[in-house]
Amino acid sequence: MRVSGLLHLLVLIFGLVTTWVFVRRYINFNMKTILLGEWMTATPSSSHSVKTKCGLSKSCPDNFFAFKITSGAANVVGPSVCFEGQMIMSPVKNNVGRGLNIALVNGTTGKVMTQKYFDMYSGDANLLVKFLKEIPEGTLVLVASYDDPGTKMNDEIRNLFSNLGSTYAKQLGFRDSWVFLGARDLNSKSPFEEFLKNNPDVNKYDGWPELLELEGCVPQKVY
Repeated sequence: MRVSGLLHLLVLIFGLVTTWVFVRRYINFNMKTILLGEWMTATPSSSHSVKTKCGLSKSCPDNFFAFKITSGAANVVGPSVCFEGQMIMSPVKNNVGRGLNIALVNGTTGKVMTQKYFDMYSGDANLLVKFLKEIPEGTLVLVASYDDPGTKMNDEIRNLFSNLGSTYAKQLGFRDSWVFLGARDLNSKSPFEEFLKNNPDVNKYDGWPELLELEGCVPQKVY
């Protein structure tokens, strides 16, 4: 009886051990299968997103140029102008200054023609008038304000910018923020413009409104 009972106990233990080993192998096999399936179906990480020109939120279609214009922040951080992935003006390039920062680009080829800044607080307004009058036809005009773009502004300059497609040039005043993209002899108002009035009640900075950022896709001029 004792031998029979012992054998029964050994058979029971053997059965339990065998069952445990089988279950463990089954679980490991299924876990590997699940993990392998997850790896095979995993989507690419967002860190591998497509890089756009000038850091735009989305790529521009064919026959369009990408641009981004950022105004200066108070009188501390200078503005920047980027076109088709090329930084034309920026504090890093050391080619920006107080007043109006302007870049001219060929509207057909996208080639940068020139870039200059005009001191609108204590500079000579006639220099800006001459510059604007000499802009060739078919030229894109990118403008970013810094510190004070309005003290030296006169009616002639306002009209010249209005002819480039600006809506807010006639309102531009002391320490306002302004970013704009227009073109020579534009037949309508440009859709690419942002403006903030210097208002002590709502200014973000002490004496200046917050900086402005303008980005988009401008159509290539085709003749």
